Amino acid sequence: MGWEHGCGRGSRKDGIALGLGVSESRLAETQTLRDAEDDDANKCCCFFLLQQQQQVVEAAGIFNKMIKAGNCQPNAITFGTLVKGLCMKGNNGAAIQLLRKMEERAFKIDLTVYNTIIDSLCKDTLLVDALNLFSEMMSKGIAPDIRTYTALIQGACKLGKWKEATRLLKEMESKNIFPNVHTFTVLVDTLCKEGMVVEAEGMVEMMIQRDMEPNVVTYSSLMNGYCLQGEMDKAKKKKIDEARMLFLDMSREGLVQDNIICNIIVDGFCKVGRIQDAQKVFFEMQTSGQLPDVITYAVLLDGLCKIRQLSKAMRLFQEMEGKKLDIDIKVYSILINGLCIAGKIESARDLFCGLSSKGLQPDVVTYNVMINGLCLGGLTSEAEELLIEMEEKGCSPNDRTYNTIIRGLINNNETSRAVVLIRQMVEKGFSADASTMELIVNLLCKDEVDPALLPLIRESL
Repeated sequence: MGWEHGCGRGSRKDGIALGLGVSESRLAETQTLRDAEDDDANKCCCFFLLQQQQQVVEAAGIFNKMIKAGNCQPNAITFGTLVKGLCMKGNNGAAIQLLRKMEERAFKIDLTVYNTIIDSLCKDTLLVDALNLFSEMMSKGIAPDIRTYTALIQGACKLGKWKEATRLLKEMESKNIFPNVHTFTVLVDTLCKEGMVVEAEGMVEMMIQRDMEPNVVTYSSLMNGYCLQGEMDKAKKKKIDEARMLFLDMSREGLVQDNIICNIIVDGFCKVGRIQDAQKVFFEMQTSGQLPDVITYAVLLDGLCKIRQLSKAMRLFQEMEGKKLDIDIKVYSILINGLCIAGKIESARDLFCGLSSKGLQPDVVTYNVMINGLCLGGLTSEAEELLIEMEEKGCSPNDRTYNTIIRGLINNNETSRAVVLIRQMVEKGFSADASTMELIVNLLCKDEVDPALLPLIRESL
């Protein structure tokens, strides 16, 4: 693995600096490097100062100068510091190459260096590489610690590999390395995202039994799990109430210190249609001195739009404007969707067309909600025009874009145009979703479309 692989550019001909894509002229511009030109001690000090400030480029330049000068050779600490900087910048390939240089120079590589790279690989979902490096470390007689295993468990969880995470947990405990609050929190978060809230509760209970106090992140994950379960299973709306009770308990304990937890609760209530409860939390935040942020407003705005309380949604949007909040394209997409749901297609179109005057560009979500609104209003020709426009403006349509227009055409008895778009969708590698497929099958059963379309549909499955 070369430097260019790890960093995505450059060659290795000028050492680490060019491996990071840095030219000699760029290094020459750095005043710090010029000041340290003839002073090896200063080079060492400057290296650590720059590294501490995450200026990996300049640090790498000094590193090369240290090697060339010969009077101030880098030591294990120098190598380790640069490894950390490279990992912080996401240059895993470069960090591993540097690890190999340390081996060539027969430096004693400690656990910290391995942990740094393993953690970085796991964060970038490179679990296989992380596990290989872990095995290599073990073969060299370097024993892992809680940080090693927590990084690997988090990497496994990030990829949804629950069995692998469980295996690692059992392995670490067999070595008398016991999970800490961070390890448990990673597991709680994963269990909740997998819908295994009961198991997550058991994990929190295990923490308490081991005299480990769950922190605000642990409780946030559990609360999010309650809300997700309430959304996925309408019969379990009581889970939202459990989340609410947990929120109140956390408030009494002084654990609610930011908007993240409040936003989770507001979102949970909105998703099960309990807007009044969501608004209550929203107002409680303000009375307790916590100012709702743009995410809080967006979540509540979406909830109001989806139950067609458009007048309240508009007042909330005006409140956001009055408070000079940074209203991004996501918020406008929510409002455009709300207007479309309420049948106010002209207002939605006006808001959509006015985005550029606000310095905003519609993304694929914005286009999709506007296209959906046009199709709901029977304006399928305009929807197709918008599909062409978004491609011309460099916004690539996705499967939802095509499925929305195809359903609109079929529902408006425009089957010939729908067939053309189905062919186009399949050619672009997109698939018909369940709702579209049902409409197509109905047309085939009624002999309203060419049966030759069937093999094409099969291709999209």
